[in-house]
Amino acid sequence: MTKSAFLAAVLARCIAGSGSVAVGSNSPIPAAAALLAEHKAAGRLTVFILGSPRHNPFTDGGREMFDFAAQGRLDSFFLGGGEIDGTGDINLLRTGDHRFPGCYGAPYLMALVPNIVLFREEHSRRVLVPRVDFVSARGSGPEGAYRTGGPKSLVTGRAVFRFTDGGFTLVSCHPGETVETIRAETGFDFAVAADPRPTEGPTDEDLQLLQGPIASALAPLYPRFTARLLRGSHA
Repeated sequence: MTKSAFLAAVLARCIAGSGSVAVGSNSPIPAAAALLAEHKAAGRLTVFILGSPRHNPFTDGGREMFDFAAQGRLDSFFLGGGEIDGTGDINLLRTGDHRFPGCYGAPYLMALVPNIVLFREEHSRRVLVPRVDFVSARGSGPEGAYRTGGPKSLVTGRAVFRFTDGGFTLVSCHPGETVETIRAETGFDFAVAADPRPTEGPTDEDLQLLQGPIASALAPLYPRFTARLLRGSHA
C-alpha cells in the first residue's frame, strides 16, 4: 500500500455523504479520493476535477465552478496551503522570499463551500504554523459576516484533525504516530479528542479501486502519479 493510497482513502471519508465535490488542478491525491468516494457512493456523488478530460463538465474552467459554488450546489472542496495555522487560515502566496503558486479562488470557495477539507501531506512546523505570514483565505469570520463555508477537517501525512469553534482537535493518528510526535511537529496548539484512535486505512476494496479503475481514470491527467498507484510502490 502506498502512502498516496492511504491518504486518498482518508480524504474520501472526509467527503462521505456529499452530493458534489470539486478538485482543483495539480491535486492528484484529492482527485483519487474524490473518485474513490464516487465509487462508494453508488451514484449519489458528482465529481468535478478541473483539467480532467473525463470529469470536468465546466467549459469555462474555474469561473463556472465558482458560479456553481455560489448557487449552493458544491458541497465539498479540497484546499491546501504553503502555511496553515490553528485558526484554519491558509497562506497560498508567500512567506519570506519564497512565493507559492497563488490563491486563485481559494478565499471565495473557503467562504462558500460547506465542507472544506484542508490537506497537506507535509506535517511540520514549517507548514503548520502559529500564524500564517499572509492570509490568503480565512478559516472563519470576520465577525458578523454571512458565510456558508469553512474548513471541517485537516488531513496531513501524520494525522486527522477536526475543525470546530475556530480551532483544531486531533481525532486520529496515522500508523507510527502518537499525540506526542504530532504535537512536536505542529506549530499551533490543538485539542485532543477523548479517544484519539489510529487512522483507518484503505480496505482491500479501496485498494482494488484505487489501483484499478481510479488509476486508469486519472492516468491522462496524472500519468506518473497513477503509475505509482498501479505499481504499489511508495508514492
